[in-house]
Amino acid sequence: MIQQILDLINSKKLHEARQLLVDYNTVDLADALESLDHHNLVRVFRMLSKDAAADVFSYMSRDLQMRMISAMTDQELRDIMDELFLDDAVDLIEEMPANVVTRLLRSTDRETRSLINHFLQYPDASAGSIMTIEFVDLRKDMTVHESFEHIRQKGVDKETIYTCFVTDAFRHLLGLVSVRTLLLSDPEAHISEIMDEQFISVKTLDDQEEVARLFDHYDLLSLPVVDNEQRLVGIITIDDVLDVIQEENTEDFVKMAAVLPSDVSYLETNVLIHARRRMPWLLFLMVSAIFTGAIITTFEKSLEAMPALIAFIPMLMGTGGNSGAQAATLVIRGMALDELRPANALRIAWKELRISLMVGAFLAVINMIRIIMIDQSIMMALTVSLSLYATVIMAKMVGSLLPLAAQKMKLDPAIMASPVITTLVDAGSLIVFFLIARLILRI
Repeated sequence: MIQQILDLINSKKLHEARQLLVDYNTVDLADALESLDHHNLVRVFRMLSKDAAADVFSYMSRDLQMRMISAMTDQELRDIMDELFLDDAVDLIEEMPANVVTRLLRSTDRETRSLINHFLQYPDASAGSIMTIEFVDLRKDMTVHESFEHIRQKGVDKETIYTCFVTDAFRHLLGLVSVRTLLLSDPEAHISEIMDEQFISVKTLDDQEEVARLFDHYDLLSLPVVDNEQRLVGIITIDDVLDVIQEENTEDFVKMAAVLPSDVSYLETNVLIHARRRMPWLLFLMVSAIFTGAIITTFEKSLEAMPALIAFIPMLMGTGGNSGAQAATLVIRGMALDELRPANALRIAWKELRISLMVGAFLAVINMIRIIMIDQSIMMALTVSLSLYATVIMAKMVGSLLPLAAQKMKLDPAIMASPVITTLVDAGSLIVFFLIARLILRI
């Protein structure tokens, strides 16, 4: 469709091109513009109305936004900034380099600039940093009819009107009322009679992860943000929370893969930055692997007496690492969903112990049969199988309890995921293996 629009522009059929742009989904259009060269990008974007241009701009990638800003005149940039919702403008400014930020702020009026600067003072990942002030507030003495008139006047430039927030003269939050409730109520009824006074709210400094949990738990579309005096200062909408959930999940995934997190997308990140973010953890894991080597050196005489033991070391270490990673992944995910907490440690340990007893027994029996069939050595099969059984139990206990310990120590549980657990379990599995081998094989 984007090529059809370009063909119409080239044919000077501008009215038809604008009509197609009107019918184009805003998000899809932002995606389609990614494929255009600089010349055609500017031509298509300038065909949009001010409102549509601001909507499309807010859905563009950071790289495309920077390309557009560099191509815009000061007046075009001022029009975009005027039409953007305040939270989108704040997000844009947070992600841009200093020279672009200067130009963006210069394109806003004094009041908007003051509001943006106020929002930028909130800590990253706080409720205040993701809220918007684009909401509709009502007074409790208004009638339903008066409320609709107020919504018609004020709601045009607001991000959402589905839920209205009832405040007093000092902006203290008193209750909520949905447009659905207003539609189904008597036009002469007062807001105080129909508003919901049992509402959920958050403080400006509350963590955005807690905000996301509240949206998930209560199935919310919007959530009021208040200060310490219960004054309404903004709201958080579901679209911003979806961004938070994606951001938090991405952060957990990269930490679980032993990579330092980043706010910039993979393709937009410089190769040197990628390398620098991966080096610290890999260095730590490499150095920690020295303990594994030290353990093998300690039991060197055992290996000389029974060289066949070496063949089973990779299997034991691999199975232990995978077993620990399984338990850690499930526990970390449960903690992210607020289903598991350090207070549940004993219940989690008991459950994982029972699981490991069953999984370990199954793997040990299969492994014993395999070794007997290949090597026909019952004592070797018994040694390796018992070591495997003990390794699986140890790995699952370590994998399930380390993330809980990390949260108890105010650390991110994701850092205790597979790389760290694998390193610890590798060392533990070797010690178990050699001790059992000494006991059974007398080496």
